[in-house]
Amino acid sequence: MERAVVQITLLGLLLALVTTLPNKDDWDIYSFHINSTVSSRYATTVITSRVANRMDASKEIEFHVQIPKNAFISKFRMFIDGQAYDGIVKEKEQAQQQYTEAVSRGESAGIVSSVGRTMEEFKTSVTIAAHKKVTFELTYEELLKRKLGKYELQIHARPMQPVKDFKVDVYIHERASINFLEVKGRLSTNALANAITKTHADKQAWVYFYPTEDQQKTCDSCGEQGLNGDLVIVYDVNRDNSLGDIKTSDGYFVHHFAPSSLPRIPKNVVFVIDQSGSMHGRKIQQTRIALIHILGDLAEDDFFGLITFDSAVFHWKRELVQATQANVDSAKRFAQGIMDRGATDINKAVLEGAYMLNAHPREGSASILILLTDGDPTTGVTNLEAIHSNVRQAIAGKFPLYCLGFGFDVNFEFLKKMSLQNSGVARRIYEDSDADLQLKGFYEEVATPLLTDVTMIYIGGTNLTQTNFSQYYNGSEIVVAGQITDNDIETFNPQVVAISGTKRVTFSDTNATTESTGTSSDSHIQRVWAYLTVKQLLEKELQLSGQEKEQVKKEALELSLKYSFVTPLTSMVVTKPPGEDTAVLHKPKEGENPQLEGSVVPAHHKLTMLKSQRSQGGGVSSYAHRPSSFPRGGGSSGYMHRLSSFPVGGAKKARKQKTQSRIWDTANYPVAGGGAGFGGGAGFGGVVFQRAALPPRLAEPEFLLIAGADLDADYQDYNTVAATMSSPAATQATVPLSHRFLLKTENQSLPLCFDVTGNIRLKLLHYPNRELSMNGELDSVANGGFTKIIIHFKSDQHVEVDTSEITVRDGEALTRHTGEELITAGSVTVIRRNKEVDVAAGDVRIIILTHEKDGKEFLWPVLRQQPSANNAEGILALKPPVYEEVQQTPLTKLKIKDQEVDVTRSSAADYSVVSPPTLDCWLMSADSALQTRLDDFIVTQL
Repeated sequence: MERAVVQITLLGLLLALVTTLPNKDDWDIYSFHINSTVSSRYATTVITSRVANRMDASKEIEFHVQIPKNAFISKFRMFIDGQAYDGIVKEKEQAQQQYTEAVSRGESAGIVSSVGRTMEEFKTSVTIAAHKKVTFELTYEELLKRKLGKYELQIHARPMQPVKDFKVDVYIHERASINFLEVKGRLSTNALANAITKTHADKQAWVYFYPTEDQQKTCDSCGEQGLNGDLVIVYDVNRDNSLGDIKTSDGYFVHHFAPSSLPRIPKNVVFVIDQSGSMHGRKIQQTRIALIHILGDLAEDDFFGLITFDSAVFHWKRELVQATQANVDSAKRFAQGIMDRGATDINKAVLEGAYMLNAHPREGSASILILLTDGDPTTGVTNLEAIHSNVRQAIAGKFPLYCLGFGFDVNFEFLKKMSLQNSGVARRIYEDSDADLQLKGFYEEVATPLLTDVTMIYIGGTNLTQTNFSQYYNGSEIVVAGQITDNDIETFNPQVVAISGTKRVTFSDTNATTESTGTSSDSHIQRVWAYLTVKQLLEKELQLSGQEKEQVKKEALELSLKYSFVTPLTSMVVTKPPGEDTAVLHKPKEGENPQLEGSVVPAHHKLTMLKSQRSQGGGVSSYAHRPSSFPRGGGSSGYMHRLSSFPVGGAKKARKQKTQSRIWDTANYPVAGGGAGFGGGAGFGGVVFQRAALPPRLAEPEFLLIAGADLDADYQDYNTVAATMSSPAATQATVPLSHRFLLKTENQSLPLCFDVTGNIRLKLLHYPNRELSMNGELDSVANGGFTKIIIHFKSDQHVEVDTSEITVRDGEALTRHTGEELITAGSVTVIRRNKEVDVAAGDVRIIILTHEKDGKEFLWPVLRQQPSANNAEGILALKPPVYEEVQQTPLTKLKIKDQEVDVTRSSAADYSVVSPPTLDCWLMSADSALQTRLDDFIVTQL
């Protein structure tokens, strides 16, 4: 039998491939998930797209996403026909031959290329048989870089069509505790704002983005092709003047050093500005605007110089001068008169700037040289290697050189090498309406030096990443990783030595700087070390030549292969074995061979999809919406992706048989307090609860637990049950349980919490605009939640959710669903996954999580998207409370809506997240926390 092969090769090439895009109306992206986990500033993001071919013929299915340029792809998988196909990273040259041979045969390909300023586009496709499915899964990793006092995790969402099951889950864990958390980007504004939930609890934070299908069509950055924009999660961690954060695991460490509250160091800065003819038009205008703004930001104890150049060099002043108001005003007038003309003599201009700094040294200051240019050297010394050598000799390691390349005509690799050789960095300035803001933004990053000559010392450490840094700036961070010799943490002694102004300072804090994060199976810190090492080896390789260059390249390649990083030196290959049938499946456009174009696209990687003929009979499992298609706890036939954005410790895979029981309420049941919203984050009325056993009461019992009673028994049995309540045995067996609710706040440091006794039925949500209501019944399990939740819509339709199945009633029709599938009932869409049920109805989206305690499962509702109308009622619709502390001794008092309330400090589990943390809270009565009665939330029937 002739072997049919589907190969995917991810290549680090700078080539653009023109392909005919498939008709997206022919296939349905029924699920699109982005899960990102950040720990110690290292982010691992998984994009999973599940696609079905709805047509009666085979179709080419496309996977098209964007990833950060700074990231390394580390895994790509396809699930086809019940089989998973994992990528294997190989040396680029080895995969290049396969790629070339396949292209010569006319086989199709995909691409990863640069898109915009910070993202790369990953695109591939595969042919799928009629009514079959495919799952794509892409994983990439990146170390978040601190700029201007914050980290930013950028997630781009562009699934190419509205998706019923669309979700972004982000989990952040930082040992140093999280200082603040914000969400910005095009996908966080206006109509999409209420689709975002964020939760921040000391060392952990969660961000959820769950837009409904309707929202994906109508938002500002949406259209018929659905979402197209960025979600940017911004945060920082708490800091002090100590040595910083050091985490260790399995013989590796990572050190984050960013001391705060240090005095700023006066700086000497020279700006070298290209005014050659190629800067004509908007470039020179924006440069003038940015330069005038930057000059105005100089501190009075700074000294500065200003040089412009074309084929000649022009000085505003021939020496550094102090940034007095008069000098700054004069320099601004000079900048205003900069005009484009002539050729480009980069060599002479940079050497003149270096001479100015060298000629005017100042003790206790930091010197910086900044070059802005938009082209190659065209006059004077034009040999690039000669320029590199001249500049390196002139600077002699005394200060950093920062090169800003304006536009895409500039030789950016030339600038990058020149910066790296002189302890600086190169930055591309994009030709756009905000180019002046880009220039000002870069200057702000280096505007406030705090330390110079920084040396990171690790006694007992080896295989270290970069340890010497010319300067440390306010708002930035120095990161070093390495191995601990013989994994002996006792002899590992880190310290930092640097210059602060005129003083030599040493940072050493051996009391609380080092924390072990796990066992030998925890490879997280090791991967941070590998990521940093590969990045720095690639930068070093750019600066070297000859045998040294080859040796560094070899080291980078070996590490890339070992850790499965797709870099400019490696490629990823995925091979699919042949099917059993011999029928031939051709590409959609028969006989059309994609051709490689000669144009060059700036890119770090290229993904190439090589497809030969494959069986028509092959494919994946049917996409029909069948009830009970898959077992509740397991995966599907090869294409389902188990969500794992957060660790779920101790969760069991198998579903347990539900135990039926009933707790009966007496007519004299006292209302002790009530529930509040279960939303997962600030601004959404976030409330969670837990159960705690109360001491047995000697008085007449309020409840009687009868094991095995029918969950849906009629109240006509009440008299029979109540008759047994006077017996001593019944009294002894009755131990009322208390649910502890957690009512989250927006700006206060601690949430509120309160207790409610008994298993009652609660009104979770009533939304008249959608004719939607949702009620839940609490269980009788200690630390439990809800046994079942029922969603009503219209008058004769409802969906009932419990821990084992979903029941749908539509008029007289009743169906039960136990598998992981998409269920549509009227205006409501329900999707069951491994440990959660996703409910969407118009502009409302609710997640029902399944938790487990002592071997018993319970449900937990979380509002992921607040209704847009303000007439929604129920626990989930409550707004976050606002309070202030008015007294701390002898008892703490809080003031809520002009009412003073006695509180005590306690704690509660936050079940609104997959892996619940325990949060400190202010414990008070339910009426005080809710500012209303529990009766308002109790219903007699579900």
